[in-house]
Amino acid sequence: MSMSHGYGAPDQSESERTLLSALDQGYTFFDTAALYGYGANESLLGQVLSSHRDQFVLASKCGMFKDSSGQRTINGRPEILRQTCHDSLRRLQTEVIDLYYLHRWDRNVPIEDSVGELSRLLEEGKIRAIGLSEVSTATLRKAHATHPIAALQSEYSLWSRNPEIGVLAACREMGIGFVPFSPLGRGFLTGKVNDPTSFVDGDIRQGMPRFQIKHFARNLQLLKPMQAIARDVGCSMSQLALAWLLAQGDDLVPIPGTCHSAFAEENAKAADLSLNEKTLSDLNGLINQQTVSGPRYNAITQAEIDTEEFDTQN
Repeated sequence: MSMSHGYGAPDQSESERTLLSALDQGYTFFDTAALYGYGANESLLGQVLSSHRDQFVLASKCGMFKDSSGQRTINGRPEILRQTCHDSLRRLQTEVIDLYYLHRWDRNVPIEDSVGELSRLLEEGKIRAIGLSEVSTATLRKAHATHPIAALQSEYSLWSRNPEIGVLAACREMGIGFVPFSPLGRGFLTGKVNDPTSFVDGDIRQGMPRFQIKHFARNLQLLKPMQAIARDVGCSMSQLALAWLLAQGDDLVPIPGTCHSAFAEENAKAADLSLNEKTLSDLNGLINQQTVSGPRYNAITQAEIDTEEFDTQN
């Protein structure tokens, strides 16, 4: 996402280098969406990676794009999902998308109708598996009863524990893979985000409560102890956060995003780490839903998602 959307002006050349470098480093799963840059990110992946298509699993998303007036909108109507899929296949320069997510559940459309259309796209060979993003346990069960869901994507990291309320257990019960997005807390857990007032125009974090001054000052106090743990382990803070997440289960496939090949290489090395029980316990005690200040999203964005939320927020 960050190569085309959400974090300021993209750097096309560096993004291209990063994608090819990631392949060389052994990355085998690339996640995009029609929303990211309104097709620009899918086009980027198609241009750079289509000649290497047999080397990786390709995931994309539908159900959130722009309307006729150019405004971002959530639309899960079957005919819209079908058209989006056709457009995505063209931009990605591929005949099939391995994993195709409903990016957000459109509350105006029964989840059974949206998933039903995705199942028809699967039968036609345009996609290989169906995924959902940011849905609750109840919605997941309805969808899975309509057609088997292969994977659920939702935010999960040390500082976003919402999947632990119930949906992660439900995925395991039904044999559904779990894909944590923003596993580095939108950069916060890397220790490199120290001044939220320096975000460039277009950075989505400007509208996120946890990066507002009131909450950010409190959250910043969590980083020094985390840095000390990383120093004891002998890794970077990014690697520590990813290793914690990987330790939560073999069925988790985190997707850390970056625009830089050096960070992609750093993140990949987290897979070589094995954290002991004391380190995991220390991290759990340091950063969790009680110690993090502020909700994930502002009220407008929160109304668009279907995930379970904790009863209290700092």
